[in-house]
Amino acid sequence: MTAEPAAAVRPRNRKQLIVEAGATVFSERGYHAASMEEIAAGVGITAAALYRHFPNKYALFAECANVMADRLVAALDDVPADAALADVFAAVTRVTVAHRAAGGVYRWEARYLNAEDRRVLRAKFSRVVGRVADAVRREHPSPGEHLRAVAALGAIGSITMHHNSIGRRRLEDLLRACALRVAATEAVAGGRLVELPARPVPRTRRSEIIEAAVPLFERDGFAAVTNGMIAEAVGLVPSALYRYFPGKADILAAACLQAAGLLAQAVEQNLRGTTGPHDALVALTATYVAYSFEHNALNSVANAEIVGLPAALRRPLVAAQREHIAVWEQHLRQAHPELDARQVRVLVHAGFGVVVEAGRRLRWEDSAEHRAAVAALVMSALDL
Repeated sequence: MTAEPAAAVRPRNRKQLIVEAGATVFSERGYHAASMEEIAAGVGITAAALYRHFPNKYALFAECANVMADRLVAALDDVPADAALADVFAAVTRVTVAHRAAGGVYRWEARYLNAEDRRVLRAKFSRVVGRVADAVRREHPSPGEHLRAVAALGAIGSITMHHNSIGRRRLEDLLRACALRVAATEAVAGGRLVELPARPVPRTRRSEIIEAAVPLFERDGFAAVTNGMIAEAVGLVPSALYRYFPGKADILAAACLQAAGLLAQAVEQNLRGTTGPHDALVALTATYVAYSFEHNALNSVANAEIVGLPAALRRPLVAAQREHIAVWEQHLRQAHPELDARQVRVLVHAGFGVVVEAGRRLRWEDSAEHRAAVAALVMSALDL
């Protein structure tokens, strides 16, 4: 007598599995490029079964963002109130590294959550920052503890923005030490002055379109901006836009390539005459910080949207990013010969993470004082 096949048992943690899969897909593909079907496939269920847990993609995205924040809050709640700063960073680092593949959700939360959900989520992050800032203040009682706290968290969180492979224990140790250096950074009175190439004056219709589109992308979000809105901004009818660009993704890619070219020119210009790897890294840092403040609108859009661009448009942008990172790695390897290539790459990205979070904290208000403060934090991240 043949036994009947056992009925499939639904796992009790299916909702949790969906959230984990969703956060990973959102991180890798971007909010709009991610599909419920792809997320369902990652869990081994149908899209119809997924919709029994979440009514739509937005609801799942909001849950993913909150779960990541809740993990950080819970990890810090388990740390004694008077714990050493190293223990505080160890807790944050442990959670961030463990859920590295899903951490990219943070890139889009501010753009795609509605006002109320954003308010709730930011309150959770404020709690995390406040807890870290308290520990920073105890061990390094000088002004600016909140800026140093968010910069240190930016260094740790940078691991979610790249795929560099490195052992988990080594990675946690490296990021924790990096965050501790950032938190201990002393205030500086001034920094290296660098020059950036002047923004190109839009002299063609194509360049006018790029110039008009970026502020719209930054203000309304890439997905919400239509070709009609861009066309109206430059005095064209929507159909005329297609004479210059196949679509808005091509406009964003062209804007990013233009900015990458400006950054490459600035790096080449400001590295001239530097003596030794430390001096070169000071120049690189000052250049990148100045570029980030000057082009913060485009950088904000690019950080959120490049991952969702079609592969053909994304490829040259990724190549430009890698070329820029390679310059940093070359000089940092010379400055720290005791580090291997993977460790160096982690530190370079940590420096970029510091710029992003410190710049946001300063609301990208451009001044010599702000540039010097952020540059000092980056140099600490690089252990220079």
